[in-house]
Amino acid sequence: MTSTLKSQTQISSLFYILYSAFFILHSAFPPSSLHAAEVQQHGLGFEHWVADTFFGGHRASGPTDKWDIPAAANVNHGHVPVNPKAVKFGQAVGMGDALRQYDIDEPFLLIVGFWEQQGEDKKFVQALTLHITPEHWRKLWGSVTRDDLVALDKLVKDTSLSIKEARREALRRKRQPPFSEAVIQVNPKIDKAQRRLQCSISQARLFDEFAPETSRARQKTATIFGKPIPIIPGSPPRKFPPIQPAEIHPNAVHSAKNIPDHE
Repeated sequence: MTSTLKSQTQISSLFYILYSAFFILHSAFPPSSLHAAEVQQHGLGFEHWVADTFFGGHRASGPTDKWDIPAAANVNHGHVPVNPKAVKFGQAVGMGDALRQYDIDEPFLLIVGFWEQQGEDKKFVQALTLHITPEHWRKLWGSVTRDDLVALDKLVKDTSLSIKEARREALRRKRQPPFSEAVIQVNPKIDKAQRRLQCSISQARLFDEFAPETSRARQKTATIFGKPIPIIPGSPPRKFPPIQPAEIHPNAVHSAKNIPDHE
């Protein structure tokens, strides 16, 4: 009997330790952060290939760098900064922080690779290499002013508002002029792990604005500066954990219900 009680106590203690470890890890790395890391994996592979193949293997020193690849590293393709992006075919091109994008005041190269899932790998089926002037870039914002963006950014980051309240008001403003009329769309990201104002351009509008004569069809071999983009191996589709019935509540707000990139 004593032996049985001792075993049960040990099992209970082990369960408590494992549960505590899970709770700590879950708090340190919330699901949205893990999903973001998974999404960034294939993007980083593409960015590194672009940098290694065309720009001397340059690596950004950190997230605060103004450009992924600065003009100094671009010695063969226009001596302008470079922004490489990997995007699923048909989806919007995420450009990052809205205010930083609005403040761009110099020409740059936007290199976009569009991929599709093939088993465990990602194959690039379309690509664009665009030289963008600051004048054209500002035109994509329409009548949106910097003050408009600052006000929306302040709303998104206002922690006196609940997640649900901030989302509702941010979505209301996003759907109204001047934001609704711009080519570049603002994307408030509001959940337990983040409060950010980002922006994006749909694939269709990107072609409309910068490559209207280019075929939008999938290509057998997508290329950048004439070089085929390699397949990114071992990058399976994203999988989201199911919401448990106990989590579903009329007033619950889940990260999966974030404000969409495009309405």
